[in-house]
Amino acid sequence: MARLHPPDKSRLLELPPCPGLGLADIVVPQSDAEHQAAWADLRAHRHLGFDTESRPTFVKGEESRGPDVVQFATPTRAYVLQLRHAESTALARTVLTAPHIVKVGFGLQQDRSQLRQRLGLEVQACLDLDLVFHRMGYPRSIGIKAAVAIAFGQRFVKSKRVTTTNWANARLEPRQLVYAANDAWVALQVMRWHDPAALEAVLAGPASPAA
Repeated sequence: MARLHPPDKSRLLELPPCPGLGLADIVVPQSDAEHQAAWADLRAHRHLGFDTESRPTFVKGEESRGPDVVQFATPTRAYVLQLRHAESTALARTVLTAPHIVKVGFGLQQDRSQLRQRLGLEVQACLDLDLVFHRMGYPRSIGIKAAVAIAFGQRFVKSKRVTTTNWANARLEPRQLVYAANDAWVALQVMRWHDPAALEAVLAGPASPAA
């Protein structure tokens, strides 16, 4: 297979921005009813966009305790679950271990390792799109920005300022919610650019839905 090269940074800057979810499309469940409604929506989908966010370490030698936020996205909505809350943690566990729901994202090895550390679970039915692009001939860790450029000819903006904010805060800022939601949502859109059934059939190994 011929070696393929993702667009470089200068090319990415020339592309139009990728539209994403706004605050009106993002749910942060708080009450029992909101968690139940979230599960009813999430379990109705075969594929969900998936990512996590962790509080950065501020002291040299400090180890990350793992994700503080787990986010899932449907084609039209994203759910941002704060693991500081027992009900949100329980919902995250249910989705993450559901074998009938395929969790789709980029570079998921670290997310899975941190969730194992934080929640003591193995993520089931997980599809890492980095592997998909690698099988197409791209570098092993292509990343979400390059994937969006290849799939849609658009520029996906990820702010380093937001990446390094405190994800363990009791109340997440609007910019954090938009950032987290779109990380998951865009991954789902890239998967839908492919043939989802073909992806499930082709991939094998610990990051596949068959794992």
